Amino acid sequence: MKILVVNAGSSSLKYQLFDMDTESVIVKGGVERIGIRGSVLKHKSGKGEKVIEKDMPNHKVAMQAVLDVLVDPEYGAIRSMSEIDAVGHRVLHSGGDFDSSVLLTDEVLQICKKNAELGPLHMPANILGIEACKEVMPDTPMALVFDTAFHSTMPPHAYMYAIDYDDYKNYKIRKYGFHGTSHKYVSQEAIKYLGGKAEGTKIITCHLGGGSSISAVKDGKCVDTSMGFTPLAGVPMGTRSGDIDPAVLEFLAAKKNYSILDCIEYLNKKCGVAGVSGVSSDFRDLTKAAAEGNGRAQLAIDLFVYGCKKYIGAYAAAMNGVDCLVFTAGIGENTWPVRKAICTDMDFLGIAIDEARNEMKNDGNIHDITAPGSRVKVLVIPTNEELVIARETKDLLN
Repeated sequence: MKILVVNAGSSSLKYQLFDMDTESVIVKGGVERIGIRGSVLKHKSGKGEKVIEKDMPNHKVAMQAVLDVLVDPEYGAIRSMSEIDAVGHRVLHSGGDFDSSVLLTDEVLQICKKNAELGPLHMPANILGIEACKEVMPDTPMALVFDTAFHSTMPPHAYMYAIDYDDYKNYKIRKYGFHGTSHKYVSQEAIKYLGGKAEGTKIITCHLGGGSSISAVKDGKCVDTSMGFTPLAGVPMGTRSGDIDPAVLEFLAAKKNYSILDCIEYLNKKCGVAGVSGVSSDFRDLTKAAAEGNGRAQLAIDLFVYGCKKYIGAYAAAMNGVDCLVFTAGIGENTWPVRKAICTDMDFLGIAIDEARNEMKNDGNIHDITAPGSRVKVLVIPTNEELVIARETKDLLN
């Protein structure tokens, strides 16, 4: 079975074609600058790399370019579109209407359009990708895999905000959580590593990257997560503030003559470790600057580490313990000083890491960095969100 996974952004379209008999990637690539001058498609396969520069004014044209390169005699991987059994689409938001992945129907697409206001930066692009794919592949089954779905098992006391209950009911204002496909993948891989039985496991998964979120996973199901109504909540991130007193918005608006939209853009794009450090949102730059004596860079790292520690402690309390801590995504997989800092002085929880193992380079495999005597397993697990989407699509077809 061959499944094409599509992840559409506002001006981009990433793809991977999987052979699900072996769960291997046949080809992958992406289109950049859709609707902007200088559109380009970069395609990688076992036969090499192909770069196509052509005008791609919309997602339909981009999707057709992807399908064309997939059947390219020299760089492609299939002879015709009929070899693609299904397409799996990454979609940001279910709006609480779906608690799992679903096959695409006209009704499902209309619900997604209704929920677009809950994710204005991502949902319109996701929908454009779905519609473009549907138009050029009208007879191919398609599945929608939601970033929020894994978190749908949170109990009401975890996802509710203390606001007027009618506003929650009328406007869907609640915690949703994001990075769900990543948290699902790494928690399932951790369960396999721990013996394969989800029941009785208490896992904290740390997806740490440009956007970061932490989840509490009990018995294989999410019971809480750090991101909220939007991906702005939680720990400090690359350019996002994370948790903040909402009254700051009013204060900023008065001091800087900001509108509410200006405030939200400020908190999303001008804050986080980039705003604190004045150096970068990239932890490679931050760790280098801190090592050279930059105090603000060190402060930004300390803020991030402290935020992660607090959520780990909170989720251990929420689950009445923790038996496995997982690091994943760009920072979690590759920045060992941050992992070390997060795990330092956590012996009250039974967390201790082996420093030599912690400094091993990411090679795409699971790394067990647990120190001898640690009561909690500490794992570094490379995430694979695209594979989750392919698996979910295959399961729906079956």
